[in-house]
Amino acid sequence: MSIPSRVHLIDVGPRDGLQNEKTPVPAAVKIELVHRLQQAGLKEIEVTSYVSPKWVPQMADNHEVMEGVARQAGVAYSVLTPNLKGYEAAVLDKPDEIVVFGSASEAFSQKNINCSIAESIERFAPVVEAALAAGIAVRGAMSCTVGCPYEGDIAPQQVAYLAGLMKGIGVQRVDVADTIGVGTPRKVQRAIEATLQHFGIDAISGHFHDTYGQALSNTLAALELGVWNYQASVAGLGGCPYAKGATGNVATEDVVFMLHGMGIETGIDLDKLVDAGAYISDYLGRKPNSRVAVAVLNKRAG
Repeated sequence: MSIPSRVHLIDVGPRDGLQNEKTPVPAAVKIELVHRLQQAGLKEIEVTSYVSPKWVPQMADNHEVMEGVARQAGVAYSVLTPNLKGYEAAVLDKPDEIVVFGSASEAFSQKNINCSIAESIERFAPVVEAALAAGIAVRGAMSCTVGCPYEGDIAPQQVAYLAGLMKGIGVQRVDVADTIGVGTPRKVQRAIEATLQHFGIDAISGHFHDTYGQALSNTLAALELGVWNYQASVAGLGGCPYAKGATGNVATEDVVFMLHGMGIETGIDLDKLVDAGAYISDYLGRKPNSRVAVAVLNKRAG
């Protein structure tokens, strides 16, 4: 399959990127980050999650953030909902899409949510049913599709099993996520090929972490299979608590720079994207975790 001429990017920085930050980030800062991302041309933004503040205190302001965002026409705003209670809270804020999640690793599922993969999907079934009935789109995040901190390498058959379960409860599209960033190009391609047993290429997105510096290589490998949807995090926000030294999500700036260099359209203004990353990085008191962003900012400084 030929490499796509246009790529759709979902920025997960406001949710996946900030959720592990120890320093509380005010709702106003999160709202401004969303505004800067959409001004940069992002057409889909993962804004927040509706989880217990006991477990993820950073997302306790979900309602305030969703209510405060000045929505733009043509931009989709997604949220993560771990259960029916979370969905019932989320639906009041009118998200365009909800995200449910499952792991391709049985050990990861058991250690993190205390149930099997099949049981986790059963929990999500009523959430998906309710969302679809309300006209809300549903995406399924498939974690640990190439490697697990407990099991090691994940076989493609395990990915196909999870994808089949997701399809069975009505999930409309899925993310193939290298959660701990241990994937390499051929392993990522095998995980995507396994997912293709249940979902078409238009319903698959790549979600790569850069723990071992492989995220851009893995993105290219997915492009070669025709995948044209990807998730990334502005300024490289986010980390993985399960891998020592993990640098977390691939930076949106780095992905955009690579794609534009390949002649692939994204609809994103790289300079404005760098500004968005610099904004949140300045608040957090550090440089953006993006080589492209740092290079652009250094060039501006002269």
